[in-house]
Amino acid sequence: MSEQTDNFPDLGLDHRLLQNLEHQAITTPTEIQAQSIPLALAGHDLIASSKTGSGKTLAFLLPMMHRLVKTRALSKRDPRAVILAPTRELAKQVFTQLRALTSGGQTKIALLLGGENFNDQAKALRKDPHVVVATPGRLANHLEERSLQLNGLELLIMDEADRMLDLGFAEQLTLINQAADHRLRQTLMFSATLDHAEVDSMADQLLKSPKRVAIGAANAEHKDITQEVILCDHLDHKEALLQNLLTNREYQQAIIFTATRTDTERLSALLQKENISCAALSGEMSQAERNRIMDGFSRGHQQVLVTTDVASRGLDLLQVSLVINFDMPKQAEEYVHRIGRTTCRRQR
Repeated sequence: MSEQTDNFPDLGLDHRLLQNLEHQAITTPTEIQAQSIPLALAGHDLIASSKTGSGKTLAFLLPMMHRLVKTRALSKRDPRAVILAPTRELAKQVFTQLRALTSGGQTKIALLLGGENFNDQAKALRKDPHVVVATPGRLANHLEERSLQLNGLELLIMDEADRMLDLGFAEQLTLINQAADHRLRQTLMFSATLDHAEVDSMADQLLKSPKRVAIGAANAEHKDITQEVILCDHLDHKEALLQNLLTNREYQQAIIFTATRTDTERLSALLQKENISCAALSGEMSQAERNRIMDGFSRGHQQVLVTTDVASRGLDLLQVSLVINFDMPKQAEEYVHRIGRTTCRRQR
């Protein structure tokens, strides 16, 4: 295990990446970055976990970019790196952060999402991107249609690996693994939790003698978040308490988590009647509609987002200071993901 460092230069990253970080005012590595980056730079396969909001994305983007700028490609046509994310929203966020990291450089990147135009994506792949960010299902589609080859893949990165398996992507991950030569490839698995039997089984298939990094327990308490329990008698009382919270408490933006798509629409309509600016989001919406809603909320066009767990993982929504669990999640780890969406002020 590498020693903790307070400086990015000590991690051994290329000077161009250090300049980019400086321009973004990113000066000090988080614990997961300080421990994971040297292992990844040394070429080890890696399975890493830490709590939501700990900086996992840069922990895999930085060593990936270091490899791309410091070494020659194994193939002129195939992507050098593939980053997989379980949901379209998380894949878009990783893509955005990667674009910021590659600004001013020659790295070509492509984004492959389910629900968006397949032919447009195939056209982008014909431009031979160096990095592909994708959801597993859509990447598998392109492999099956032969619009993408992974023979020269050097780095396979999985973000929120446990969530991919929970969403039923094991078959697609196996296909992707078979398409990319194991002998040439380095594999990194990241998540907020890796205490998951299926993840261990998949890691045995995908990784070679991996190093492990675990920062904190998988479902450890967020000590920097104030959490409260509010008791209610019945649904009408629960809805009245919700309206009272959103009307009389101070917050920048709020996310309300519900169990079903129907509840997101019902609560959103209820709050709009009370002149509370809000939007509803669920996985059943089209990708274009989900993009529109998330873009509007991230820009501050609405004060409240009512959503299912589609928004519980990995998204950086910097103005969110209040998270309300209108319905509790089925799994304790999902609660950790939900409350991690806040800027660490108050949860209910």
